[in-house]
Amino acid sequence: MSSVSRRTVLAGTAAAAVAVAATGAPAAASGPKVKPTIVLVHGAFADAAGWSGVLKRLIRAGYPVLAPANPLRGVASDAAYLKSVLKTITGPIVLVGHSYGGVVITNAATGVENVKALVYVAAFAPDAGDDVYHLQNRFPGTELTLDALDFREHPGGVDGYVKREFFHRVFAGDLSPAEADVLWATQRPGDTSTLQTPSGEPAWKTIPSYFLVAKDDRLIPAAVQRFMAERAGARTVEICSSHVALISQPKAVADLIERAAR
Repeated sequence: MSSVSRRTVLAGTAAAAVAVAATGAPAAASGPKVKPTIVLVHGAFADAAGWSGVLKRLIRAGYPVLAPANPLRGVASDAAYLKSVLKTITGPIVLVGHSYGGVVITNAATGVENVKALVYVAAFAPDAGDDVYHLQNRFPGTELTLDALDFREHPGGVDGYVKREFFHRVFAGDLSPAEADVLWATQRPGDTSTLQTPSGEPAWKTIPSYFLVAKDDRLIPAAVQRFMAERAGARTVEICSSHVALISQPKAVADLIERAAR
């Protein structure tokens, strides 16, 4: 070893020794902060493609992102499935839910220590014992009535679909009729059991939460969203949007997610 390189090594060793003496621990290595993984969970009558505009912005900003399929078969099984996905991710996680996806993240995040923030996008944020049907109707304003749904039996249950004549107004009022028709034709139904299944102990009691209120939502009234956000102690923003804020206003949604990630 040359005298120059020997002096360099010795100087570095001495600096580390001073840091240990002063703090009781080795000096931390400097480097870029690790960005959390963003996990995006869709709700009923939709699929993961609805996050496309949000995904593009988050990926461009350097975040690792995952948008798994929500089974939409039942509260307990949907939450168990998402929890199994979360357990495959190392490092911090920001967990985001839209609509019924909020129920799923509320239940799935309990006991998962690396979930560091919850983000609700025009979503349900239930407390223990709450169910979707009673939350949705806690205040007047929802137009997703039983008359707006088609019911189709499947092996083991009954699925609910939003009827075409209601879909644009109720679900996606700030999209064009043509865009709404595509969403209607490709909607993934939710098993009707999810409507009145009580939710479990909520993760938002121990994990910081953020909430985007869609003020023009005809599915989950804004008053219901504000009630849930305030109860959860969520940091809240409000925008003029239909229920599909993730599609019609992806920048506002991505901005809130990045705020949570920071």
